[in-house]
Amino acid sequence: MFVGRKKELAKMNQLYDSGKFEFAIFYGRRRVGKTTLINEFCKDKKAIYFVGVEATEKENLTNFSKAIFDVFMPGISLPPFQSFEQLFDYIYPFVKDERIILVIDEYPYLAQSYKPISSIIQTHIDQRFKDSKLFLILCGSSMSFMENQVLGYKSPLYGRRTAQFKIHPFSYKESTLMLTGFEPEEKAILYGVTGGIAEYISRVNNKIGLRENIIELFLTPSGRLFEEPSNLLKQELRDPFTYNAIITAIADGASRLNEIATKVGIETSACSNLLSSLIALGLVKKEIPVTEKVSRKTIYLLEDQMFRFWYRFVFPNMSNIVRGRGEAVFEADINPKLNSYMGIVFEQICTEYLWELKDPPFFFQKMGRWWGNNPKKKRQEEIDILAFRDDDALFGECKWTNSPVGLNVLRDLIEQGKLFNYKNNYFYLFAKNRFTAGCTLEAEKMGNVTLVSFEDMQ
Repeated sequence: MFVGRKKELAKMNQLYDSGKFEFAIFYGRRRVGKTTLINEFCKDKKAIYFVGVEATEKENLTNFSKAIFDVFMPGISLPPFQSFEQLFDYIYPFVKDERIILVIDEYPYLAQSYKPISSIIQTHIDQRFKDSKLFLILCGSSMSFMENQVLGYKSPLYGRRTAQFKIHPFSYKESTLMLTGFEPEEKAILYGVTGGIAEYISRVNNKIGLRENIIELFLTPSGRLFEEPSNLLKQELRDPFTYNAIITAIADGASRLNEIATKVGIETSACSNLLSSLIALGLVKKEIPVTEKVSRKTIYLLEDQMFRFWYRFVFPNMSNIVRGRGEAVFEADINPKLNSYMGIVFEQICTEYLWELKDPPFFFQKMGRWWGNNPKKKRQEEIDILAFRDDDALFGECKWTNSPVGLNVLRDLIEQGKLFNYKNNYFYLFAKNRFTAGCTLEAEKMGNVTLVSFEDMQ
């Protein structure tokens, strides 16, 4: 079942209907759903689909040749082309007057096996394809390669694309479309442990419960996600052991560069370079307070929630899981800590909710987290969500707890708002369950406070 990606699909079909040469670039982390989206687009359209592999130039040329002959000469066995130049020359007469899609998936693998390929494609675009009806798609999971070697200024392909699509994980709302048969709270947790990655969500079994799904996916040696982060790191990086240590340190709560480097036992300069690689892969993100453009308050968080879950709960319990004690791990280590784990996930869900408001209190210019010093109380403050524009600001607090959110939480948020000089302040409290009578009464009196339960967000 294909769900989500409506905007991307609509844009692709709009480009297809132009009838002109189009060149679209797709990139995003592995398993995010790029290939599924492209396949959905190609349905009922004439398309050549080639997937690059980690192999020699000759093997990729042979596979590419077969993909072309399967479309233009089906059922006929022909020798492969002698070169990629010959291959693209062969395609041109077919695409000159007919709308045909050519997909090169896992383009980085093809480019690694044959480095001149980007220059060859550029030459054919400039000399022939730009006046044809070809719809060319390059797709890759190596984001650093796609951003630097395909989209970058120094790339031979620079300036030739007509569209680019960075495919992100599903939002909470999009994820729920695949998570049928579960209660809203269960959907939120499943979203939080899969990170909104389409392929992982597709592995959720709606015939069994939340607990059983987590055990089956993560806490069983044969589970689909039991070794997934390790396998991805081995596939993408040369030294997965040090990267493992860095991700573990962040999952355990280290967020500043010197903290992470100390926990791992490496110099901060080396740690910074390794973090850059993890950021390029979409696994780690670098954050500063939302109100600042440059800051010394930089922190590092895990961008990928599935990695965060895995390194927090699976990695430390590998021995028990291998010994068949996955259920015991869930009961002893995961179940008691799920509310705590979901704190950051709930912040993300609440942020998505605010961005999608049909009638927001004002037009949001920026939104994100804020942290800094409170000079009056001489302590550090953290604000889950701060959105602002000109003289308007929205302050949000998100509580994923079983107990109702009380008046003290609202008063703390109001005090935090006084750290800033915005003229018009709006306060949003988000709760997993409900609010106390005192909190509700105070919110009604103030008039600029909105209380939102998780149930209200459905």
